[in-house]
Amino acid sequence: MIDPAYTPWLDHYGSVCKHMELPDRTLYNMVAYAAKDVMDGVACEFMGRKITYREFMGSVDRCAAGLYAKGIRAGDHVMICMPNCPQAVIAFYAVNRLDAVAVMVHPLSSKGELEYVVGYADCKIIITLDMFYPNFPPLKDCGMCQEFIVSSIADGLSAAKGFMYRHVVGRKDPKIPKGTEGVTLWKDFISNDCPEPPPSVNDVDAPAVILFTGGTTGRMKGAVLSSNSFNCVALGMIELSQVLDDGDTMMAVMPIFHGFGLCACIHIPLIVGKKMILVPRFTPDSYAKLIVKDRPNFIAGVPTLYEHMIRSKWLQKADLSYLKGIFCGGDTLTVETKDRIDAFLKAHNCGTTVREGFGTTESVTANTINPKFEQKRGSVGVPMPNLYFKIVKPGTEERMPYGEDGEICVSGPALMLEYYKEPEETAHVKKVHAEDGMTWLHTGDIGYMDEDGYIFFKQRIKRVIITSGYNVYPSQVENVLNQLPFVQDVCVIGVPDELRGARIKACIVLEKDAPSQEEALSRIKEHVRENISKFAKPREYEFIPAMPRTKVGKIDYRKLEADAIGIGE
Repeated sequence: MIDPAYTPWLDHYGSVCKHMELPDRTLYNMVAYAAKDVMDGVACEFMGRKITYREFMGSVDRCAAGLYAKGIRAGDHVMICMPNCPQAVIAFYAVNRLDAVAVMVHPLSSKGELEYVVGYADCKIIITLDMFYPNFPPLKDCGMCQEFIVSSIADGLSAAKGFMYRHVVGRKDPKIPKGTEGVTLWKDFISNDCPEPPPSVNDVDAPAVILFTGGTTGRMKGAVLSSNSFNCVALGMIELSQVLDDGDTMMAVMPIFHGFGLCACIHIPLIVGKKMILVPRFTPDSYAKLIVKDRPNFIAGVPTLYEHMIRSKWLQKADLSYLKGIFCGGDTLTVETKDRIDAFLKAHNCGTTVREGFGTTESVTANTINPKFEQKRGSVGVPMPNLYFKIVKPGTEERMPYGEDGEICVSGPALMLEYYKEPEETAHVKKVHAEDGMTWLHTGDIGYMDEDGYIFFKQRIKRVIITSGYNVYPSQVENVLNQLPFVQDVCVIGVPDELRGARIKACIVLEKDAPSQEEALSRIKEHVRENISKFAKPREYEFIPAMPRTKVGKIDYRKLEADAIGIGE
């Protein structure tokens, strides 16, 4: 049972919920309020450079003044297309200070994707790095966009490291001459002498951020979120995690353009006056080295990152006793994988375990988390304060009993306002239920709730394979295959089949010390025969060297499906 100290209750909506008063402050004002008491403390560290809250807030205010001088007003859109670096965080809060909307875009987007987003998002200004600037359409083709503000990684470094970067690592980055039409260089922009903008606006329910998601069709859509949405999730995560004591640090490797990275790794430490360590890019090995070097207290990542992390040579002899919180999201964490990671952490003196959550971009990021006081094996946790959950029969508003699978629905302040310019898509996922009059987000995910209010995620609705009339959930087959110690990664897909409609195919990455493929296949088939229903057994197996990944680290099952039928070859 849940700790009574949490004082939750199972109400007639069928979810665990604790009410918590949300402060009447925007994203910027939340940070400004926290910064008042820690002005000389470190707000962020970036590749060795420490930036105090005094310096950080001064930069945010100067950036806001510059944007205001360039005509940015409440409701205007400003695109931020950058990795995790101080300039990106400064720009994000500066945009919010003006009650404008920060449009967060993946800097490694293709030229085609950037062309689409620029035309779709109605941004007046685009803030990016020099290395990504050539991927954007010319200014004349950028619709409403009036100007680019272009920075360099060197702008976020100390003077000495900045000089070294420009002449070593960054020597191949595009050089944009000063005075280029339609371009302002960051170092000139941030040192502006513009008059102060008006006092910060405090409309917590106004559009504040646009994050991109595939929505229900796979096409990129912008989920419009408010300050209240982010604050609800951030404060809820703090409440359930009891995180961030004096002197604690958060390592921010999850990207700023993703809700998980922006809310959990950046907004949370800043609103409690703590330090974040910004990591612009990394490999599993470099990430492991950073953990040993910087000794962060809190980290967040996707399952594959942790899987690779525990195999890194840099952590094999490490003492990880300083880790207090290890959060996982963005993809399914199998019970077997969690067991392996937790065993590794325990063997390295870590006093905590991986804590999984569940959420969607349409509701910022995690809306549930396994609370610090009690975790349930296989669960993604309990709803955060102010959020309600219920499970319905897919395609309906009909509530499912405890323990029975259905579509996961969530209600509360975290929900997006809309998909930008997509009223039909918005109406498809945000629905007012006749039973209670509440607005519910239909997540498109299958799962169930137990009688204690813990949520168990099963599968995306779209990833149901119908074979010979039977519904097969790939994640259930994947979980069985993941039980084998020599299986590193597995993804189950459906391949068109004239007889069955679709046949089940398992794509498998073997561990380095795995038996031969022939022996591995024999053992896999035996394991499947004993643990999976006949109709759900894979009829085809393929061993591949590595799983294709999306830009946020999830297994790209659509790529595997396309490869299986010869699309895109």
